[in-house]
Formats: sequence, C-alpha cells, structure tokens
Amino acid sequence: MVTTHSLGFPRIGAHRELKFALESFWHGQSDTNQLQQVATELRRRHWQQQAVLDIQPVGDFSLYDHVLDMSVTLGNLPQRVQSEHGHALDQYFRAARGRSANDSECQCVHASEMTKWFDTNYHYIVPEFHADTTFTLNAQRLVEQLREARAQGHRAKPVLIGPVTYLWLGKEKDRSNKLNLLPDLLSVYSELLGILAAEGAEWVQIDEPILVTELSSDWRHALTNAYHHLKHTGVKLLLATYFGELQDNLQLACELPVQGLHIDAINGHLEVNRVIDWLPTHKVLSLGVINGRNIWKSDLSATLDWLEPIAAKLGDRLWLAPSCSLLHVPVDVDNEQQIDNEVKHWLAFAQQKLHELALLARALNEGRDRVASALAINAKAIYSRQTSSRVHNPVVKHAVDSITTSFGQRQADFATRQLEQTRCLNLPLYPTTTIGSFPQTPDIRQARQQWRQGKLDQVRYTELMKLEIERAIREQETLGLDVLVHGEAERNDMVEYFGEQLDGYVFSQFGWVQSYGSRCVKPPILFGDISRPNAMTVYWTRFAQSLTDKPVKGMLTGPVTILNWSFVRDDQPRRDTCYQLALAIRDEVLDLEKAGVPIIQIDEAALREGLPLRQSQWQHYLDWAVDSFRICANAVSNATQIHTHMCYSEFNDIIEAIAHMDADVITIETSRSDMELLDAFEHFDYPNDIGPGVYDIHSPNIPHAADMVTLMKKAAQRIPAERLWVNPDCGLKTRQWHEVIPALQNMVQAAKTLRQIATSSVA
Repeated sequence: MVTTHSLGFPRIGAHRELKFALESFWHGQSDTNQLQQVATELRRRHWQQQAVLDIQPVGDFSLYDHVLDMSVTLGNLPQRVQSEHGHALDQYFRAARGRSANDSECQCVHASEMTKWFDTNYHYIVPEFHADTTFTLNAQRLVEQLREARAQGHRAKPVLIGPVTYLWLGKEKDRSNKLNLLPDLLSVYSELLGILAAEGAEWVQIDEPILVTELSSDWRHALTNAYHHLKHTGVKLLLATYFGELQDNLQLACELPVQGLHIDAINGHLEVNRVIDWLPTHKVLSLGVINGRNIWKSDLSATLDWLEPIAAKLGDRLWLAPSCSLLHVPVDVDNEQQIDNEVKHWLAFAQQKLHELALLARALNEGRDRVASALAINAKAIYSRQTSSRVHNPVVKHAVDSITTSFGQRQADFATRQLEQTRCLNLPLYPTTTIGSFPQTPDIRQARQQWRQGKLDQVRYTELMKLEIERAIREQETLGLDVLVHGEAERNDMVEYFGEQLDGYVFSQFGWVQSYGSRCVKPPILFGDISRPNAMTVYWTRFAQSLTDKPVKGMLTGPVTILNWSFVRDDQPRRDTCYQLALAIRDEVLDLEKAGVPIIQIDEAALREGLPLRQSQWQHYLDWAVDSFRICANAVSNATQIHTHMCYSEFNDIIEAIAHMDADVITIETSRSDMELLDAFEHFDYPNDIGPGVYDIHSPNIPHAADMVTLMKKAAQRIPAERLWVNPDCGLKTRQWHEVIPALQNMVQAAKTLRQIATSSVA
C-alpha cells in the first residue's frame, strides 16, 4: 500500500489568524497565553485538515520562522538576546525583530540578519556562529507538539532542519569555519532524536535541501559523517530534499544511512528512475509528486501514468507527498468567491493538494476505477486550461518576438548620463530618499476595503488617497529629504497592484502566503499572456509632483520581481513570461517620462531570489532576467534617472550582472548585515551610484544618527562618496508614522553630518 504524508503546512491560518495574534501580542493588546491559544488551535485545525493523509508533520508550525525555531531548539540564540531580561518568547522575538512585546527603546537589541530561504520569497532568520559556539538542547517545543498531535489521534512525524543544512544556512561572525562546529552539533541532534524516539515517534523527517545545490567535498563529507553519527538513535529517518534535482549528489543522497529518502519529483522528475536504481531495496522512497510551490491543479491521469509502474515495483516502500512544504501556497481555494469559475477550476491550494495526493494514493492502492469520476473532473479542468482563449494572445506573442538588442540600450554611458542628471536634479552630496512606500495606516486600509466593497465611490476614494499622498509629501519636505516619493497610499502590494491592471492576471481574496513573521503576501495568479491596457501609476505620480518643487520618483515594480512574486503559469518558459512583463513595464516607464517625472525607480527586489540553486545554471537565468530589466528601463533619455532596489538577498556573487543592469542608482539592504553586503565592492569596481540601506525597516527599533553615519563611513571605504545615497533598506509600508518620522529625522541628520565631514576633509 502507498503511504501519503506532508512535509509541512501553511502556518498563518486560512484567514491570517496567526498574523493578527502576533501583532496583537507585540502591541501589548494580548498576553502570552492568548498568543499560545491561537497557535494551539491552528495546529489542531491544520492536523485535522491533513488527516486525509496517512502521516502528519509536527514541528513545521512556527510563531515566526522554522530556522529560528531550530536555533532555539539547539540553544543557539545570539548572546545579545540571551543576556536580556524576560522569558524565552521575549528572547525569541528579539532575535527575530529586535524587540518583543512592551519592550522600550532602551531594551531593543540588534535583530538577527534575515535572508531568503533558498530560491523562495520566504525569509528566514540567519543563525549566527562563532569559533566558541556551543549547542544546548531545548526539546520542549517539539515534544509538546508531538504529544499534542498524538493525543488528537494523529500519526505524527516530527520535522527537523538537518544539521548540515542548519550550518550551511548560518553565518560565521568571526573568521572561524562553521563546519568545525559539526561534532558538537551532532551530539545535540543525537540527544534530540533519542528523546523523540522515547516519546513514541516512529519516523522523523530531517530536511537537507542543500543536497540540491552544488556542494564542495567538505560539505559532502559533512553529510556522510553526520548521518553515520545519527544512524543509531532509535527512530527512522526520512531524509528530505526539495526545490531541485540531486544531480551529482544523487548517489550520496541514496547511500546515506537513513531509512527513507524524499525527493522533489516535480523539479527532479527526470531523476526518479535513477534514484530508484541507486536506492537500497530496504529504504522507503518518498516522491514529491504534487507541486508544493505553485497553485495549478495537477494532471492526475498523467501523474498516474508514470507512477503506476513505480508503485508496482516498490510496493509498500513508495510514499507520496507534495514536492516540498506547503508553506509556499495559500490554504484553501474553496474560500475564494471572486475568482471567476473558469480560472478557479484550474487551481489547487494547500487543502486541494492534499486531496489530490490522497486521490493518487487511492488510485494506486485500489485501482483507477475506484476514483474514475474524480479523475474525469480533473481531466476536464486540465483540458479547459490548455485550450482557453484567455490564456493565449497572439498580439503579445508577436511583440515578444519583435524584441531586439536595441530595446535594452541607453542612449549614452553612465558617465555621460550622470553629468546631465546632475545638472537637471542639482542634488547635494549624500542625497537622501526613501525606497517608495510610507505607512499604510488603518484609515488607508479601511478606505481601500470600502472602495472595493462598493461602499465608497471612486471620487471619494480618490480624494482620500490624494490627502494621504499630500501628507506623505509634506512630511518628507519637513524632514528635508532630497528626493521624494508619493508614498503609495493607493497600493495594496507592490506586485498585486500592478497585476490588477494587467491583462493575464486574476486575484484571490484569501490567497495569503507567509513572507516572514507576521508579514503575509497575496501573490497574484499569472495565468495568461500579459499586456498593459492603460497607464498604471502616472496619475498619482503626476499629482504628487504637482505638490512640490523637489523631484518625486515614479515607483514601479520590475518584471523579474513581478514574475518571481506571482504564481506563474507553468505552460511556457519563465523567460517568455518575463519578457511580456518587461514590455508592459516599458510602456509605463515611457508614459512616466512623458509626464515629466525626472526619476523612475524600478524595483527588482527578487532578482537574486530567482537564481537557480546551482551556480552552473545561473548564467542562463541572469541573461534573460537582466535583459528584461534593461528592456523595461532603457528606452528613456539621458536626463531621466533610473533607480532600482534589491532587498534581503546575498548578491555579492552576482554583482557583475547587477552592474550590467546599468541602473543609474541601485539601493540595497545592508543595515542588518552591518554593510557586509558591500564586501563585493572591494574586488569589483561598481560603476554607478549606490544607496546602501542604513535603516532596518523590518524592526520597530529607531536607528540613531551616529550609527547610520558609521554605516555610511564603512560604505565610503568601498564606494566614492560622490556616488553614495542615504536611504532605508526597504519600503516603510509596514511601519507606523510614529516610528518612521524620528527614524528619517535621524537619517537626514546623518546625511548632514556626512556632508560636514566631507567639507571639512576637503578644507
């Protein structure tokens, strides 16, 4: 009989219950018990929803981040967090966001660095290591949740991040080699697995997704050592890999001394038969046959066609699961009432994916005849999508085919453009700006909701948004910022806002996905060929510019980020879809320039995120990703200044590709990493202007001017001062005005201090 299981489930709740519970706790409106009650109820509900499968995961639920949870389990929180007062939950949230509930300004600490989880839009809290790091087991969270699940009648499978992946995800904060910590770490893992065995766990899922990356001999050797050390702990280990192919790690993964192996059969479909050949006959093979990262229904009949021979060969050794944790998709498409039925019938969220999995298992265990009607319904949906006239637009296809290299060329080189832009803009040394958005207040959100519900007409809604834009402009003028933004009051999300105005998209009401902590995004669903019927931002930007003599940036989201932060169609190459998006944004850029907008920022926050996990495949992606940016950005005149922004990504290793984008100014996140991201500029002569973020907007802490001056001095050691900008590291929509105002006051003061220092040094 085929066994079904899940690698993980969305944590936030179908209606973002966890988000609201967290924010209530952080604001002091609820206590620890109330927060934990919400968490307990969500776990109960999620296990019940997964009861259609044979085995349910335990430990995948997190109050903030599963990597941070693993750091807590291993006793590896930063010393600056451990030394603070309060209980364990306070330490946890201080590591995550620099502050817990009711902390005062003087109780704040430096939040841990945050970066992307492999090639997803999920952000994890980066573990910190030193040469003298030691690990101490704290198994309480896992043991309690295991007992919860078993008490509710579930066959529970604890989920852990594997020891080698945990080290790989972290950063040395000194010059030590983190692999030297492995022996001590393995002792704690052995102790933990022994405790889970004593608690009655039969299987433990231990995630080592680094097996789909290119590994040096040291890391491959570490994996071998780790699992030989852990092979006698009293539980069966299911080693889980996902997000890609094993390739040169295939034999290693198959031969590690564990009782089962999970592979991503969506991204690694061509490797399945090779794995079956290599895997010892006593091991379980778990195949991830349902896409855990996209929202399209699976073609169940086609899946059964290749699964049936495998099931006949492996028998009870075959397990089925989603390709990865369902953390990356929304909870339940049945909650959606506004997606039109044609497209809705093409979709499967987490709950539907579990039922697809159960249906596949029943067909394999009992025969297709027992599920014939369900398979027929599925086949009808698949055929409907394949043949829909809404998906394919020959005009768009022709436009993409007509792209030439000239589309991506600026009229002159950067030095020439810089002279003309300097003359037109007349900005000071260390010019100050923000990344684009200002706080989305309750009044803004209420007005948008009432407008969408038809309770507020277009005229009144426009008036309210104009009032908010004027407020943002006046606040920036008072602060003394040099380049202003309109604040994006009218925008719900930096991708969804644009998708709503492009043909080829549909939108969910409740399709929320966790990005980090309480931050949730609702990725738009890109189902067909993309085109731009009308201008999307010109009206609001022109209005903002009419309120001030200072330059106002036009704010756009770039094609690569729109692509990577959408649920993207899977019936054509991502490159082709990205070129369609690039042409749409190109039209918007030209309309902004015609409207007299002197600076246009095209955010590519997700450029790094889209990189394949194997470096050998990077160049193909970077070629079309950078081309897409250049296509949308480079049709403007020399005087129009093009900015781009990237956040929370390690991009030192793609700095040449970023330079090839040829943006006049790039703004990046560097505050949490203490300017470490600028190390690339010690060996690479970056040619254009750069704004290294000095204000960590993902923490409620208010940075001091002196600290920002220190950060910019570090930047000036690598980048000439005349090419440096001063800005936050990301948009301010998630912050509150009472935090933003003093933080930006300090940022402007820091810029003034830097100018004084520069003037004094010249004198």
